[in-house]
Amino acid sequence: MADSISSGLAIRARGLTKDFGHVVAVNNLDLDVPRSRIYGFLGPNGSGKSTSIRMLCGLLTPTHGAIRVLGLEIPRQAEQLRRKVGYMTQKFSLFEDLTVTENLNFIANIYTLTRAEQKIRIPEAMERYELGRLTRQRAGTLSGGQKQRLALAAATLHQPELLFLDEPTSAVDPENRRAFWESLFDLVGEGTTILVSTHYMDEAERCHALAILDLGVLVAAGSPDQLSAGIDAAVIVVQSREPRKVSRFLDHQAIVHSTAQIGNILRVMVDRDVPDAAEFLKKAVSEAGLPVDHCEKVHPSLEDVFVAATQARKAARDKKE
Repeated sequence: MADSISSGLAIRARGLTKDFGHVVAVNNLDLDVPRSRIYGFLGPNGSGKSTSIRMLCGLLTPTHGAIRVLGLEIPRQAEQLRRKVGYMTQKFSLFEDLTVTENLNFIANIYTLTRAEQKIRIPEAMERYELGRLTRQRAGTLSGGQKQRLALAAATLHQPELLFLDEPTSAVDPENRRAFWESLFDLVGEGTTILVSTHYMDEAERCHALAILDLGVLVAAGSPDQLSAGIDAAVIVVQSREPRKVSRFLDHQAIVHSTAQIGNILRVMVDRDVPDAAEFLKKAVSEAGLPVDHCEKVHPSLEDVFVAATQARKAARDKKE
C-alpha cells in the first residue's frame, strides 16, 4: 500500500470490514481522506459510521481490511497514532463532576503535555472556545453548546493532526451548530484534517467531500457537487393545492422513484432519461383531474442524492430476495 504521507492522504482504508457475528456493521469499505480537509460520513443511525471511526482511530480491531492513518499502520501502530489524533464523541466524553478548568487539566495530563505547554495551551483554548467565564463551573451544569465547546477544546488541546468527530452536534441548537462548524474550518485552515460523522444534510453539504453509508456499505462518495451531478435520477418540483392527493398519484407512476412533501411543494425523483420530465408530470397530474400550479426541474440536493443511493441499494436487495 502506498504511503499515505506521500500520496497526500491522511487516511487510506481498503476492504475495511467489521463483523460482530450476527451482523456485519461495516462491509468492505474503501476510503481516501485528503489532508487539511473536512471529510464527512453521512448516514442514519446503524449505518456503520461510529464503527468505522473506531476502527480508523485504533479503538476497534477490524475483521478484515488494511488501514493507514497519518502514515501509520492501524491497528498495529495504534499506540503511536493516539498522540496525533483527537476524538470527540456524541456525548462529549466530559467529566461532569469536574469544572471546566479541571477537565482541561485532566486531558492535558492524559496527553502528557508539559507544564509549560499547559500554561500556554489551556488559556488559549479557553479564549478560543469562549470558556473564560465558565472556568469554575462544573461540566455537568453547562448548556449543550457550552459542553460542545469544552469537548472540542479538550479534543484539540494536544494540537492533533487529525480530528475524529462522531455526530458532535446532535445535542446542540442550530446557532451553536453553525458556530461549531466555523471553528472546524478554522482548524482546517491551520492544517488539521477532520473526519466527521453526521445525519444532518446541511452539515454534510459543508464538507469538502463525504461518504454515504447505508447498512455498513459505501453507496456513494465525492464532493457534494460531484454527488449531485452523478445522481441517477432527475428531480422535479411540483406545486399543488392538494399535495397529498398528487403525491399518492405520483407514487404509482412507473417513472417516479420517490416523492417528498415540503409545505405545498413536492420534490419528485424520476427516471433520469425521461425527456422533459417536468412537462410529463404536469400533464399526467392534470389528466388525472388533480390541481398542479407549477412544475419544474431543479438541481438535486444532497438529501436527494442520499435517498437515490439508498433506494437503489434497497431495490437491489429486494430483487435478490
